[in-house]
Amino acid sequence: MTDPTLLTARLIRCASVTPEAGPALDLLQEVLEPAGFDCRRVDRNGVPNLYARWGAKGARSFGFNGHVDVVPPGDPASWTHPPFSGALADGMIWGRGATDMKSGVAAFVAAAVDFVTKTPPDGAVILTITGDEEGPSRDGTRAILDWMRDAGERMDVCIVGEPSNPEAMGEMIKIGRRGSLTAQITATGRQGHAAYPHRALNPLHALVRLLGDLTARPLDQGTAHFDPSGLQVTTIDCGNPASNVIPERATATVNIRFNDAHTGDSLTAMLHERAAAVEAETGVRIALAVTVSGESFVTEPGPFVDLVAGVVTKHTGRVPVLSTSGGTSDARFVKDHCPVVEFGLVGAYMHQVDERVPVEQVHQLKAIYQSILQRFFR
Repeated sequence: MTDPTLLTARLIRCASVTPEAGPALDLLQEVLEPAGFDCRRVDRNGVPNLYARWGAKGARSFGFNGHVDVVPPGDPASWTHPPFSGALADGMIWGRGATDMKSGVAAFVAAAVDFVTKTPPDGAVILTITGDEEGPSRDGTRAILDWMRDAGERMDVCIVGEPSNPEAMGEMIKIGRRGSLTAQITATGRQGHAAYPHRALNPLHALVRLLGDLTARPLDQGTAHFDPSGLQVTTIDCGNPASNVIPERATATVNIRFNDAHTGDSLTAMLHERAAAVEAETGVRIALAVTVSGESFVTEPGPFVDLVAGVVTKHTGRVPVLSTSGGTSDARFVKDHCPVVEFGLVGAYMHQVDERVPVEQVHQLKAIYQSILQRFFR
């Protein structure tokens, strides 16, 4: 038996603050290769990634995806146990990445190793593990999927092992995610004295008008699998220390988390249209710089989702909610390759000081993953 608890602790002791995940991937390779996994390092632009396949290329395949990079721990003195100690205490594994998501990776690696060793399937088990999920996410899972496409490698379905449960194991499976768009808005007018506004052109007035328009109207009422999309103003700034000066320039940033009623392109077009209208009304020049970090997607309920949900219910006694809530994950890249869902641990402590995970949950997650593999290949 491969112990996912000890593997989690060993992974935590690899201080893999994004994207410095090489030693953690080396450790996983040392565990996987003796079990017959063909391991390939798919490093791109200095970012380390690992692809591992057991079974014949081109065979029916089940995939897992995860990351071993972590966010910085902050002040180590604030932690009960050192953040990279992997301490086992009070029924918990402690350390940065314990929840997000070294325990999830350890659980699916342990499940895969034991499954192919004890009951070799007629098919392939594929693991894709990155060191660039908490960072820019440009050279991590994307790089692995690009390499797979070029090498003729394929997953038929995939589970991303991110923490998916709010409070208890079995509560939730993520079958999709909202898209995310960030727009930086720059309004440029003409500087002047506040007592003589007719000699100036106030960019703040135009910017406030545009932001008011964007926040006053709902983007939609929600869709079959998604709540309504949301737009949030996250910064407004003009860098003006003087109360009697109208500034020349003002900036703002908005973030939109959007459902499948929209695309990044359609929302970008909407933003440009509304900015152009305010520009025409006020004479203030308005420029937009838009970045779409992920499109919305949903894996429609069907045989794959039913399989995962059925196993989760069997092991936890809970019927999981099929959710599209939360932020983004690497599932937004995997969905272009194959059907994907997310199921992992309870995410209560992720990114916090004293991040930790119950030992019992890690063993339960391994058992769930192993049962999913058994049912998929039976």
